[in-house]
Amino acid sequence: MFKKILAVTAMLLATAAYAAVDANKGGAADFDALKGVGPAMSKRIVDARQQGEFKDWSDLMQRVKGMKDKTAAKLSGEGLTVNGQAFKGAATAGSAKSETRAAKPAVAAAK
Repeated sequence: MFKKILAVTAMLLATAAYAAVDANKGGAADFDALKGVGPAMSKRIVDARQQGEFKDWSDLMQRVKGMKDKTAAKLSGEGLTVNGQAFKGAATAGSAKSETRAAKPAVAAAK
């Protein structure tokens, strides 16, 4: 019986470790638990949130220094959400960059 209780407890703790942390609800300790977030980033998120809740990922990235597309995509993969939404801008940003790169040779060839 003790082994079953221990196994269930371990499963619950593992599930809690992979739970998403919302930028509008989490505390500094919650953010610190995410891989890639240290005390400085946690403090910046909490301080920016004191001005008001984040509307979306772009709002979070504008108000938190050091939070760019690459960082947002990484932290979203680790479980960070904004209003329950994962970061979706990385695919759009990556597509725009590849389209720009593809267009440059054509412009250079036209000259």
